[in-house]
This record gives sequence, structure tokens and C-alpha cells, in this order.
Amino acid sequence: MMFSVKANKIFQEAIDTYHIKDDVNQTFSNPYNDKEELLAHLLYRKCWIDTVQWHYEDIIRDPEIDPVSALALKRKIDASNQDRTDMVEYIDSYFLEKYKETKAKSGATINTESPAWGIDRLSILALKVYHMEEEANRTDASQEHRDACQAKLEVLLEQRTDLSSAIDQLLVDIENGDKYMKVYKQMKMYNDDELNPVLRGKK
Repeated sequence: MMFSVKANKIFQEAIDTYHIKDDVNQTFSNPYNDKEELLAHLLYRKCWIDTVQWHYEDIIRDPEIDPVSALALKRKIDASNQDRTDMVEYIDSYFLEKYKETKAKSGATINTESPAWGIDRLSILALKVYHMEEEANRTDASQEHRDACQAKLEVLLEQRTDLSSAIDQLLVDIENGDKYMKVYKQMKMYNDDELNPVLRGKK
């Protein structure tokens, strides 16, 4: 089975499970054991984080949201962004370990992004597909709205096919030594007590 088939299936599972309750405060449970199915465990967790944050972003755009609540939610979004970045790095660590014995061929090249950052975009794309499909089938919306959303959905589905193919090809190229992985940590500065001058001043 190609990697993207497995990933897209897990992303859909996470999104469907979230929407049973459709509540950003619901308890998270990972159906994949991190000892037996580490990659599946990471992919499911990654998409769950993205799904919750998708709905955070909807809520905070409410023009009538209470400012105090908005600030508290902004803090949650910041924490979620950090979790998202951490999960990307965990997934890249998985692939680094998997391919650590692979010897890069002479002339092997590096990709513009690591596998996990491509996977990050694939997870977000799964959410776009899910919610655009909802809009295309809304019974309380106009036919014009549904038609416009259906056209957008078709583009998103094509994009997912292309991105899935590109990720699969990248992993094959890494496994064959035609490309090599080189991962840079994100080194976000605004969350660091020493690197963010505002936080540093509060110590």
C-alpha cells in the first residue's frame, strides 16, 4: 500500500471521529498504539490537532466573541500551533530513523521540504475537502453556493491526488537514495523565554 493511501485513510478517520461530537473540548483518544503502530499513531494525532485548530479558527472569528474569551482562545491556538510543529518533527524523526541506513547516491538531491511538512499539508487538505464537501451538500444553502463549493471541491480533490503522488514519490526517492533527508528544527522564537524580548522582559 502506498504511504498516502494509508495517511489519507487515517486522516479521514480522525476527522470523522472528531465530528461525532464536534466539540473542541472533547477528550482525545488515539486508536493506534505508539509501540505497535507508531506512524499511524503520529498521523492520527497530527490530524486531530489540525482538526481541533480548524474549529478554534472558526470560533475566534465570531464578531461577537467576548474579548477575554478571544484572548484565552488565542493562547490555545498558539499552543496548538506548537503541538502541530512538534508533531511534524516527530514524523520526520520517524522517517529519519527508517531511512538511516540508506546511502544517498552520487548526485542525490534534497527536496524543498521534508516528508513531514508535505504530510502536514496533506492533513490540512483532508480538512478542506471534508468541510467543502459539507458546503457543497448544504440543504439550507442556495444552488449557486452549492455549485460554487462543488467546483472548489473538485479542485481540492485534484490537489490531494497530486500532493499524495508527490509525497509517495519523495519517499520512494529517499528509499532509493535519489534524494536525501535533511531536517531543520523550526526553532520558533516567539515561544522561547530567552529569544522573545517581551517574554525575556517578564522574567
